Amino acid sequence: MLVIRVDFFLLNKDIGVGTCVWPLFTVIIVTPVLDCYNMQCSREDRRMKMKMMVMKVLYLLMWVSRSEGRLLSDSPKPDPNDAAATARWLVSLNFWGVLNTISADLGGAPFGNVVSYSDGLPNEGTGIPYFYLTALDPTAQNALKDDRASFTVSEYPLGTCGKTDPENPTCSKITLTGKLKLVDEKSQEAESARNALFSKHPEMKGWPKDHSFQVFKLEIENIFLIDWFGGPKPLTVEQYLHAKM
Repeated sequence: MLVIRVDFFLLNKDIGVGTCVWPLFTVIIVTPVLDCYNMQCSREDRRMKMKMMVMKVLYLLMWVSRSEGRLLSDSPKPDPNDAAATARWLVSLNFWGVLNTISADLGGAPFGNVVSYSDGLPNEGTGIPYFYLTALDPTAQNALKDDRASFTVSEYPLGTCGKTDPENPTCSKITLTGKLKLVDEKSQEAESARNALFSKHPEMKGWPKDHSFQVFKLEIENIFLIDWFGGPKPLTVEQYLHAKM
């Protein structure tokens, strides 16, 4: 029995949800072999099934090699000269980033935390990142005391940087700086944000109710974008929010 596991994610184009392909590999690679032996196949049948399995394995390995084992983007990268489009592309397609706040427990030191986020429903991104946070976590605690924050995402998880190092300027990265604000949970904005977050991160729906998760958003005041050589691209918040997608 041959079992091959490759840990990477695919992007579901319909709902924009990252789905682990391990169950897919179990069905494609392992099940045919097991079924053959369970049914007491002839030697010729076993040989044929093994040949088919090897072909599928080779195809999948070539696929993984091209994707670098990372999340695959279903949208082409914009021209590096179009800073606004690149920035919105980065924020809309990514699933997670590093949210930095001013630590209340560390004497005002910066505190970075990996968080999931969404800027809107699939193909309807607004550019404004929304987060689902609990005050049991330092990030929300910090924001409620000092709302200054920044949020960084990289192109690297999208799989479009190839073998380029994440720090290379051609592998885009963006830092949005501003205020991390709690959204009124009874507002239409909070309802829309929850729909956007749950569409991208369905697991969030089942998170413990007693943790009192709430919607936060980053009110953007400054944008730092690197998508090519030559330093950060000049980009205003207005240009970013009104970019053509």
